[in-house]
Amino acid sequence: MTAARKITASDILPLDQYSRLRAERRSAMSALKRNRRIELGTVVTFYFECYETMLHQVQEMLFIEKGGAEQLPDELAAYNPLIPNGQELTATVMIEIDDELRRKRVLAELGGVEFEFFLRVSGEVIKGQPEDDQERTNEAGKTSSVHFLHFPFSKGQIEAFRKPGAEIVIGCSHPKYQHMAIIPEAVREGLSADFA
Repeated sequence: MTAARKITASDILPLDQYSRLRAERRSAMSALKRNRRIELGTVVTFYFECYETMLHQVQEMLFIEKGGAEQLPDELAAYNPLIPNGQELTATVMIEIDDELRRKRVLAELGGVEFEFFLRVSGEVIKGQPEDDQERTNEAGKTSSVHFLHFPFSKGQIEAFRKPGAEIVIGCSHPKYQHMAIIPEAVREGLSADFA
């Protein structure tokens, strides 16, 4: 089965229908996301995206904001680029710190962090490429708490990633945030479906 790569208006449920199915949909999405999430260090979490997660996000934005058909083009423009194209993995990266003062201090130290995330597959490093919708680090060197990344794979890297038991490492090489984590097998298996 080929994974869907683009959300269109015909994929969107009408608001009243989505309202009736929302609890069920949210529960199913929680189950799906369980094997698409990786914590890296103490404050960074990767949420790997796919067609289903982005469709859910669009439906939720339409449900919450109630903008209807006028809102839909903006949501599709924002979220379709985060659906993997078959040769990549995509992720929303969150820097999650509850304490406001600590969050401001940490974000001020992590300027440019969006260029320092990587995956290592069979010894080959795949650098994350930030979504170019806007700058995520300001002139003062403070970074955003949310980043959107693409990890482009070669054919050989995809084959290596798909091998059961393959050791896949995710990491950050920023001088103020150097962490690595091994992607669990269940997550590796789930993310393998994102490739064509």
